[in-house]
Amino acid sequence: MEIFMWWLDLELEHKEWLRENLRVTELPLTVLQGIAEAGGPHPDDPGGGLSAADWDFIETQSEFVD
Repeated sequence: MEIFMWWLDLELEHKEWLRENLRVTELPLTVLQGIAEAGGPHPDDPGGGLSAADWDFIETQSEFVD
């Protein structure tokens, strides 16, 4: 599922963590679970299953005022 379809449902604390830790290779379990609960990739992958395009979205398209 495309990130823009679940990003709005992701909790603010998880969005902030992702913005502050761009392109990390391993996400904390709480962030992985938050992504899955919002409808994003399942936390089977420590990297969260986030693609380069997802990280580009987080870096450039996501709004800081959620």
